[in-house]
Amino acid sequence: MESEPTIITGVRPVGFGPDAPTGVVDILIGSDGCVAETGSNIQAPHDARRIDAGGHMISPGWADLHTHVWYGGTDLAIHPSLCGAQRGVTTIVDAGSAGEANFRGFREFVIEPAPEKILAFLNIGSIGLVAANRVSELTAVNFIDIDRTLACVEANRDVIVGIKARASLQVIGDWGMEPIRVAKRVAQILELPLMAHVGAPPPLYDDVLEILEPGDIVTHCFNGRPGGSILDHPSLFDFVQRCADEGIRLDVGHGSSSFSFKVAEVAIERGLMPFTISTDVHRLCLDCPVRDLATTISKMIGVGMPLESAIDAVTIAPRSLLGMPTAGLLETGVKADFTVFEMSESDFDVMDSLNATRTVGNIIEPRWTFLGSQVFQASRYTAT
Repeated sequence: MESEPTIITGVRPVGFGPDAPTGVVDILIGSDGCVAETGSNIQAPHDARRIDAGGHMISPGWADLHTHVWYGGTDLAIHPSLCGAQRGVTTIVDAGSAGEANFRGFREFVIEPAPEKILAFLNIGSIGLVAANRVSELTAVNFIDIDRTLACVEANRDVIVGIKARASLQVIGDWGMEPIRVAKRVAQILELPLMAHVGAPPPLYDDVLEILEPGDIVTHCFNGRPGGSILDHPSLFDFVQRCADEGIRLDVGHGSSSFSFKVAEVAIERGLMPFTISTDVHRLCLDCPVRDLATTISKMIGVGMPLESAIDAVTIAPRSLLGMPTAGLLETGVKADFTVFEMSESDFDVMDSLNATRTVGNIIEPRWTFLGSQVFQASRYTAT
């Protein structure tokens, strides 16, 4: 069903690639939800919805590569509306909340009704994160069913984008690297990436990296846990740098216990950038320390990441991992998928996962998101 056209005036494109318009432009979105025209002084239809962006920046719609939104299906998930379009995010990626045994409910009750695009990394553990760290999904060999996992992915190829495995002691117990190796083999069979969570060892960060291939993802890349931090030893840092150079993707995955200002700052000073910025937002970190993707982007800028690199890390970079288009996103006929935001000066206090606080000098503020013909007013999350 078609809606009224929308004219966005006075926006500055960021993150659309070298061929995108520069300077301040107008964008007309047709009644079909697709870009109708981009340029200056566009003559919009008389019935168009008009949004004056006042010189704010516009980027491809933000994608959060690591969230937990199987609301009602796990004890830590949040409703996607808390981290989606109203927070500047048009693509939400759930990182392993559901396994093969409960993915059907996740799809029917959360993915399909949502206005945002919701994609998923399927947990290699059949039960997923039903009770999160209280009931591990990977402490016994019969917690993985390879045949059913393969069947689940094949039946849901349109929304499952990879396999997720949590490689930390509290999850795998005495089973060692075996479940992570199984997860990697399943991902290879499916020709999908593996997202590996690195946390409190064992296994060691090095152990996990050694089984990954280009295109696979390490989430919580800047965690500060002793024994699991890239700053533990120079040889580990160098190994992580080589892996990143070879195409293993480093994802921030902030979360309640997985991001250190110090680690991120030192890594960036040494030239090691994350490929993607994500929140790992869930019930236990929504109010603090994560809040939302905009706040997480602001933290990364605060520790030295250039604005353009940070925006690429929530737009083009995650899109490239998700099989989504990365070029021509402002061309006529392309479905509108945009985030309008500003960067304002601020004395905003933020916290990492180790309770260290920083005051950031600039804060990213989402203002509107555009999904086809739908328009959402957006803002950062405020704890209630």
